[in-house]
Order: sequence, then structure tokens, then C-alpha cells
Amino acid sequence: MMEGPILIAHGAQARSTKQQEYGMNVLCGVGILSTPYAAKEGGWFGLLILVAFGVLSFYTGILLRRCLDSEPGLETYPDIGQAAFGTAGRIAVSVILYAELYACCIEYIILESDNLSSLFPNAHLSFGGFYLNSHHLFALMTTLAVLPTCWLRDLTVLSYISAGGVIASILVVLCLFWVGLVDQVNIHSKGTPLNLATLPVAIGLYGYCYSGHAVFPNIYTSMAQPNQFPKVLITCFLICTAMYAGVAYMGYTMFGELTLSQFTLNMPQDLVATKIAVWTTMIFFLIRSTYALTISPVAMSLEELIPSNHLKSHIYAICIRTALVISTLLVGLAIPFFGLVMSLIGSLLTMLVTLILPCLCFLSILRGKATRLQVALCVIIIVAGVVSSAIGSYSAILKIVESLSS
Repeated sequence: MMEGPILIAHGAQARSTKQQEYGMNVLCGVGILSTPYAAKEGGWFGLLILVAFGVLSFYTGILLRRCLDSEPGLETYPDIGQAAFGTAGRIAVSVILYAELYACCIEYIILESDNLSSLFPNAHLSFGGFYLNSHHLFALMTTLAVLPTCWLRDLTVLSYISAGGVIASILVVLCLFWVGLVDQVNIHSKGTPLNLATLPVAIGLYGYCYSGHAVFPNIYTSMAQPNQFPKVLITCFLICTAMYAGVAYMGYTMFGELTLSQFTLNMPQDLVATKIAVWTTMIFFLIRSTYALTISPVAMSLEELIPSNHLKSHIYAICIRTALVISTLLVGLAIPFFGLVMSLIGSLLTMLVTLILPCLCFLSILRGKATRLQVALCVIIIVAGVVSSAIGSYSAILKIVESLSS
């Protein structure tokens, strides 16, 4: 008599675990590569910002759930925007989300270019009077590699492959700790307690680490037991924050003021652990089709502009997707600063998606039911998000301009 309920419970638990893995895969992305650089830019006390963002981001994730539960039919982040501010809210939220996804694709191009050129610094190509150094060459090769995957409209298979991202992240982290603790490379730096001059850059980098709110509504609405969402969410945030803080501590301790925007670029190239870390970063990026999964929502939104009499023709979709991919290559080549671009994304876009918009939507949708404490917390988070976004964006843009001028 108990077999049926037991099987259902086991099925629900397995599905909850799957959602937890998905949440981990969303949160624990390429941002982990830059946490040591963020620690260098902000100093040791800057790690408190990482923890603070983790706490605030968890709370705003819960606010998104409250918004979804406010009325039937709400399933996505744009749905929440429309419920809060009408059609204008839906459009604004969608544009911000698509801008964040597009910017992340630019980061992927820079990431691959940096890591491949670190392995093959002397690679180059000359043809027809044009000269491509290693960075330009590998950025072009990466673009050509991901382009065919972006032409696919059904990415179901790719989304299953993407679950390996958690394993890849853990493996790269283990390689860093192996280099530091076993190979004992450069563990000597005491670091700086606080770097006020570059702290705004660290704010953007730490903010980028928690850029998973765009898919939290999808995770919640697909759960067999929605009441388990807070448990799943807090587990993901605790594990990812611990990983971020651990990597930041180890990387900054190892490389000190020489820490680069990706810790894989600091690791000695002759070590086996370094090669495993670099190749894991690159191969999983291509196998998981991270780029295609990220750019697809942007492409589909643009494809809605195709005239109805041409919808059956796939050529228009291919042209749109090809143009998008090429544009990310051009922007990546024009602004090849992984850490600074990540800081700008984290400050300008992630702060909106993660901190500001959830609070604004919650206050608008549940303004008559929210307690005074909830209103006060939302106002504090909005102010913190606006201030962090302003100083972080200004600092990142200023440093990008300085880097381009030098």
C-alpha cells in the first residue's frame, strides 16, 4: 500500500535534486575564475561584499517566488515585470535580461581567447596583408566553432549536456588548490586588507557571481514540490559562496598583486594541473554549448521581428544568429578586458536583475500585503543596488577607457 507514495516521494526528491544541480550550474559559472582578481582589487575586507551579495541575492530570489505566487499564470521574469509595471515593465525586464545574456557571450569569447593564447602564445596567422596575433586568432577560431551550434533552434540536447558545468567548475577549483597546496606555487602573499581605489571594480565582479535570477522563476515553476524552493536556493547559495570565497582566498594568497583577471592565466603553464584546468575551462565551454544556450533567447527575441510570411524560411534566423555571433566577436576584440567587462556587467546589469528589480516588482505587486520590515529591507537593498551599480559601472568604464587609451 505504501509503494506508490514512496515512489512519488522518491521521484519528487530526485527532481528537487535535479533543480538544485541546475541552480548550481547557473550560479557557479565563469565568475569563479575572477574571484581572486576581485580579492586583489578589493582587498581581504572586500570578501565581506561577496558574502553580503550572497545574502541579499538569496533574499531577492525568495521575493521573486512571492511575486510568482501572487497571481496565477506568472512563470517567467518578464511575466513578473508585466504584473508589476504593465507592458512597459515586461519590455524593460526583457531588454535588461537580453543585454546581460549578450554581454555574457562577449565574455565567453574573451575567456577562450585569453586561455588559448596563454597555452599557445606564439600562434599567429598572416594572410592578404592582415596579421592576427594569438588573441585575435583564437577569438576568431572560437567564434567559428560556436557558430554552427547557434544555428540550432532546438537546444534540448545541449541543455542536458550543460549539466556537466558543475563538475567542470569543481574540477577547475580542485586544480587551483592542487597547484597551491601540493605543488606549493607562490604561497607567500599576505595581500592587502582594503583597496579603496579599486574596490568598485571588485563590487562589480562579486555582483556578477550571483547573476542567476533570470532563471530562478523557471526553476521554481518546474519544481514538483515548490515549497522546497527556499531549501534548494539556500543550498545553492551556500555551496557557491563557499566556493567563491575559497577560490578568492587561495588565488589571492598564491599570486598576490600579480593576480590576473582569470586565475588560470596565473597558474604555471608547465604543471599538469594547470593544463587540466585550462583545457577543462575551454572544452566544457564548447561541449556544453554554453554560448549557444546563452545567445539563443536573444536570437529568438529578434526573430519575432521577422515578417510572418517569412517565418518558415530558416535563412532569416540564420542571418540574425550569425550577425549576433559576429557582433560579439567584434566587441570582444575591441574591448578584450575580461575582468573589467565582467565588472561592468556585474555593476550595470546584474545589480538590476539580482537586487533592484526583484525589490521593485515585489513592492509593486504586493504593496498592500508587504510588512513594514519587508518594505524597509527592499528599500535598503534598492539603495545598496543603485549605489553599487553607479560606482561600479563608473569605475569599470573609466578603467576600460584608460586601458584602451594606453
